[in-house]
Amino acid sequence: MNRKSLLKIVCACLLCASCSVPVFAQTAFAKGDKVINLGVGLPTYLGGRGYSISMPLVSGSFEYGIVDNLIDGKASIGIGGYLAYTANKYEYGPDYGHKYSYFIIGTRGAFHYSPIPKLDTYGGAMFGYNVVGSSAYGAHSDWSSYKVNGSEIGYSIFVGARYFFADNMAVFGEMGYGIAPIEAGISFSF
Repeated sequence: MNRKSLLKIVCACLLCASCSVPVFAQTAFAKGDKVINLGVGLPTYLGGRGYSISMPLVSGSFEYGIVDNLIDGKASIGIGGYLAYTANKYEYGPDYGHKYSYFIIGTRGAFHYSPIPKLDTYGGAMFGYNVVGSSAYGAHSDWSSYKVNGSEIGYSIFVGARYFFADNMAVFGEMGYGIAPIEAGISFSF
């Protein structure tokens, strides 16, 4: 199954779930709310066949609610920032290869819909910059000057959900096209 098909299936499931659940007047994300997500993701889109992960993806994001009371008071819009880091390596032999690191910084916007209290479903887009670093290691010192410069502007689309199990804490999961197809973690609201 390719990425576009997977994203379409997730969007359809979220839409069906939000339409089939009884609706309450409470929203899990509203104007003025601030949320920090801390997560991990696997696998990463960065690298390719033959690469091994040397550091799993870690991410952090912040979101601020700017508009609420949309769609009968159950929907809102938020904006914020995103940071992520991961590293991998490619081994040419048992004692030499290249190491790569990826640091992504971006801005995100999301549309939120709360079909039931404590559940925040959302979808959005990110625009950012991927800073790529590389270095050679091992026996072939003549490769040490070889550098990869894949730093570039990038984008991401995503869908996700947060479930608030306490007043200010939630678990979250996201799927989409970005640094990793799946991210999960914990959220803090303040």
